[in-house]
Amino acid sequence: MRTELDKADTLGGLARGLSVIEAFNPQRPRASIADIARATGLTRAAARRCLLTLQSLGYAEFDGKFFTLTPRVLRLGGAYLSSTALPEILQPELEAVREAVHESCSAAILDGPDVIYVARSAARRIMSVSLGVGSRLPAHCTSLGRALLSMLPEARLEAFLASLPPEAAGHTRAAVLAARAAGYALVNEELEPGLRSVAMPVRDMRGRCVAAINIGAHAGRATDEVVETLFLPALRRAVVRLAERIPG
Repeated sequence: MRTELDKADTLGGLARGLSVIEAFNPQRPRASIADIARATGLTRAAARRCLLTLQSLGYAEFDGKFFTLTPRVLRLGGAYLSSTALPEILQPELEAVREAVHESCSAAILDGPDVIYVARSAARRIMSVSLGVGSRLPAHCTSLGRALLSMLPEARLEAFLASLPPEAAGHTRAAVLAARAAGYALVNEELEPGLRSVAMPVRDMRGRCVAAINIGAHAGRATDEVVETLFLPALRRAVVRLAERIPG
């Protein structure tokens, strides 16, 4: 959980460097100094220093006009994955769910406005959404995100909703409250036409929510009956087992 820190205890340069790394995304895989300055709110001079520092450390490359990140950046995400046992504990359960329902099963955690995939067991079916460990999706319109949001304290949920456009906030609030009441979140073709998914929060031994797991399938296969009689029981079995294995 993030806590408030005195500014004297933080490194501004590190914060700026991380914001520059986060400015690269699928829509902006390569960027100029001006692009990064606009995306981060930094001055051009500060953006330039950050980019050149990343280049000198091997985290970025420069072709004379545009910067791109290098695979070395994966070490940052790899540090998280290697420092926590959570993905290792989740993976066998995801595979068990996939074998039971013959559909893809994923696990994610909440990070700001997004969910980040930390484990995945994919069925051999072709979908236009390409997902893997490290993938990010908006929390407000995904089953994983809504399952995680349903476990937030009211103040944090309201802060999250306040960051959304008004029309999205109202719809998301209703969906999250429904997920909280039901114990699972169901998303029907909101992220992508033809894709339906259902997710449940995952708790540790102390009852704290540490992740969410979901099943995603084509809407033609994920009928209401299939969700009720196959998907939900498989997820419930998995979250019960995980609650007995994830340390508190």
